[in-house]
Amino acid sequence: MTGDEHERLMRANRANWDARTPVHVASRFYGLDRELDPARWFAPFEWEDLGDLAGRDVLHLQCHLGTETLAFAQRGARAVGLDFSAASVTAARDIAARAGLDVTYEQANVYDAVAALGHRRFDVVYTGKGALCYLPDLARWADVVARLLRPGGRLYVVEFHPLLNALGPKPAPGDGPELLLRHDYLGGRGPVHRDATYTYTDGPAVQGATDSYEWMHGMDEVVNVLIEAGLTVRRLRESDELPWPRWPQMVRTPSGWWRLAEPRIPLLYGLLALR
Repeated sequence: MTGDEHERLMRANRANWDARTPVHVASRFYGLDRELDPARWFAPFEWEDLGDLAGRDVLHLQCHLGTETLAFAQRGARAVGLDFSAASVTAARDIAARAGLDVTYEQANVYDAVAALGHRRFDVVYTGKGALCYLPDLARWADVVARLLRPGGRLYVVEFHPLLNALGPKPAPGDGPELLLRHDYLGGRGPVHRDATYTYTDGPAVQGATDSYEWMHGMDEVVNVLIEAGLTVRRLRESDELPWPRWPQMVRTPSGWWRLAEPRIPLLYGLLALR
């Protein structure tokens, strides 16, 4: 697939996220109708790997509403969020202002982040939880990340495990709660077109652009593009918990997150890499 075709599909995604934004702002999923708790989106192991963020320059790529970006500011970081959706950036700025937190948000495609951020360097670049699947060229992403990091800086990726993306309920209704391997675990077949009329939140139908395109990226691809970009992978974790119940049969854990009662399988992974 050509670069021009990638650009066309990413423009469709941007239009979809612009249309999603008012639905997400109004939904209960993000909890914007009550006291904000940005830390609820983080697993304990994330803070262990990220370390002390006070006084650090932290960049959150593909930040959407910036609900996670706020947690970095709460921990004393100079936090910056970047997203390609103008509607998301506008909403994120409003949410941060209402929370009384000093966060800078910029609108740009992640591939244009270096120029959009004035060639600024960061101590930490953070991304994930449904971000990488919207990037057609992961090697190009890794190169951008390397250019955004100061020497000694760290990238932290927390993403949905490829196994999670491969699972789905039985296609016929009334067949029980079993999950099946219904989708590709490995990528490489090109973009997957999805109807995003309804999103992962509890909100109503999206009005307007509902076409969405995703690219599947295996963990091997993520690791290898980072190594090829000159980063050193220091830690890889797999977790059986998610911050929300993806399927009805999931149970609440002591951490407040959710997992499958059985079997115990990875649903999320965390990767730490250093420049």
